Amino acid sequence: MKLLLALLLAFQTPKILIHPSITENTKETTAIIILDKPQTEQQIRQLLQPYKDIKLRRVYHDALDGFSVQGSAEALAKLATTSRKQITNVSPVIQYQAETEESVKIIGGEEVRSLFDKKNQRLTGKGVTVGVIDTGVDYTHPDLKRNYAGGRDLVDNDRDPMETLALGKATIHGTHVAGIIAANGKIKGVAPEAKIVAYRALGPGGGGTTEQVLAAIEEAIKDKVDIVNLSLGNDINGPDLPISLALNRAVDRGIVAVAASGNSGPNVWSVGSPGTASKAISVGASTPTLETPYISIEGSREQFQIEPMEGSATWNLDRSADLADGGLGRPDELKDVDGKIVLIQRGILTFTQKSENAQKAGAKAVLIYNNISGGRFMGNLDSQLTIPVGALAKGDGVILQKEIKKQTTSARVVVSEDRDQLADFSSRGPVTGTWEIKPDIVAPGVAINSTIPGGYLSLQGTSMAAPHVAGACALIKQAHPEWTPVQIKAALMNTAIPLAKSSKAVNPGQSYYRTFEQGAGRIQVDEAVKANTLVSPSSIRFGKFTEQSDVQKAYLHVENTGSRTHRYSFDIPPHVDGLHWRLPLSFTLEPKQTKDITVELTVDPNVFKGKIHDGYLKLQAGAAAVRIPYLYVLEEPNYPRVMGFDFTNGDKPGQYRYEVYLPGGAEEFGIALFNPEDYRFVGFLDTITNVKKGLIHRDIPTEQLPREGSYLVKVFAKKANKEDFLERMITIEKTQE
Repeated sequence: MKLLLALLLAFQTPKILIHPSITENTKETTAIIILDKPQTEQQIRQLLQPYKDIKLRRVYHDALDGFSVQGSAEALAKLATTSRKQITNVSPVIQYQAETEESVKIIGGEEVRSLFDKKNQRLTGKGVTVGVIDTGVDYTHPDLKRNYAGGRDLVDNDRDPMETLALGKATIHGTHVAGIIAANGKIKGVAPEAKIVAYRALGPGGGGTTEQVLAAIEEAIKDKVDIVNLSLGNDINGPDLPISLALNRAVDRGIVAVAASGNSGPNVWSVGSPGTASKAISVGASTPTLETPYISIEGSREQFQIEPMEGSATWNLDRSADLADGGLGRPDELKDVDGKIVLIQRGILTFTQKSENAQKAGAKAVLIYNNISGGRFMGNLDSQLTIPVGALAKGDGVILQKEIKKQTTSARVVVSEDRDQLADFSSRGPVTGTWEIKPDIVAPGVAINSTIPGGYLSLQGTSMAAPHVAGACALIKQAHPEWTPVQIKAALMNTAIPLAKSSKAVNPGQSYYRTFEQGAGRIQVDEAVKANTLVSPSSIRFGKFTEQSDVQKAYLHVENTGSRTHRYSFDIPPHVDGLHWRLPLSFTLEPKQTKDITVELTVDPNVFKGKIHDGYLKLQAGAAAVRIPYLYVLEEPNYPRVMGFDFTNGDKPGQYRYEVYLPGGAEEFGIALFNPEDYRFVGFLDTITNVKKGLIHRDIPTEQLPREGSYLVKVFAKKANKEDFLERMITIEKTQE
């Protein structure tokens, strides 16, 4: 089994997967072309006929009206310019990552199995098909082989979507996702009798591209699956990337689309595509019942939360222990750590290598602190350790590091029990440009045990949360086969529980997480199946206000799906100076009756001083209550000016390439290099002025590269006197095969 855990190395960054190109050593750019209206393949070839150096790769009719091509950047730019009446968007192909038990109980999965559908069968997902677009599925696994219903490999272009088993490039992600949805053996998924159709869009090492994922969505639409799950993504917060648009098209074709929101939290504006798709169900991660460890220096009341890593021992230290500095976790830096808690900086070595080195040196526990700004991070180990290993935020690690340098430092670990908290790594919204609330809902995504080739493993991430929702959709679909994707999404969101922050929250005064952090809240599938009222859309985006005294309207569709007459009335929202609500008067709906209503919000910017306002409207629906999250933006918010940075090998030996997404463009843009050990400035990898908005990509020739090694890069963009940056670790090797 150990040889099959290579994909876990991809979990050692804030993202879930890795991104190899669809082809190797190609000198052209691959791009997705979106058309303004459908065209036949013959018409597309005629459109491309004047461009001899542009090669047609794939034509999309179901997921998108468009096609993919390969050619030089100059030729693609010329095509876009000369054919702008037919082409609405040219998007370079970017890379995507493969962003039961107690967790099934938490969402009401066991209660649902005692309910029956209209054919008097127990609700188990029977008769419902779920497409899993991922790394493939081990369909020989004893817990999955009864549920497997075929599939397609879009990497090797055949009909065998088996996980990659090659040494060093093996994957497990898709099998883990499939098990959460529909395992039916030693462990049981959310919908244990649902059928799984596997679409292998992510290949060796767990990486794939826009082109492959679009092809998988295309196949799922053709196969008419009921639900499709995408536990993958990138960190680009944009609503108009091709995969997000394709998922919207899938929903229009009657397919419930479920997508992970991403693992780039806890910062806002971190939700990535395809979790930004408007019509899809975007899923964030909550915690099941967990014992959360906190470390504190003896004599100090300040506590630092530890994020336990999957694959290590539990944090149940029964006495205080000395803290020791372990550097980067190399053997020569672990000389005096026997019986101590070792503090190690992130970087250079994998989490597993650092932890194994510390364990061999006699360490009692390992704390790995972040080497970039931001909060704690998630991590998984690819081998089981007998000592506890956990992650700390950079700031917390720096404080502990200073204490160690002062004197021999003794620390104590205390453990508290938390449940239904928003996972730190879970990406937050809103969506840039549309100001839409994402994620839509959350589900358990921490310490989730499921199937992998050869056995079982516990993993964490929004990749694990999304299949809980896909399985829940299968149960709802069995109970209500006539319901549309919009109705199923409404049932889940209308019955979700908003999550409150714990007493140890950063801002305890904020009792609940914001709507753009958790959407409607954590799903309750047992309540969703029994929902007697559906309100859609299930969240309200008022958009950005521009007038001095602006009135915004939202239109809601209310449906009584029950067998009794219900009376409906809105609770008056809490008073906020400068805001005025106009809500519908009470009304009554008979069984199966519907009503369209209008909600108005007036804002006086001279009185209201906030930039973003959100909350929940509460609709009393008979004996039940429906909470509808809402969001509006008064001014241009401070969303990140730079995102989606990726650094990879170029077309020629010794050459590298980077990609980055600038939502609003930049007056100044650059990539600065630093030594990760002492943060000494090394130089600039690239600088550009007056950059247009959107996705940019550039090749860096050999002569512009620094010497071989690992570097901390600071990618920055400045516009209108506002500068944002992000930090990443990169490795440069001058000699390549």
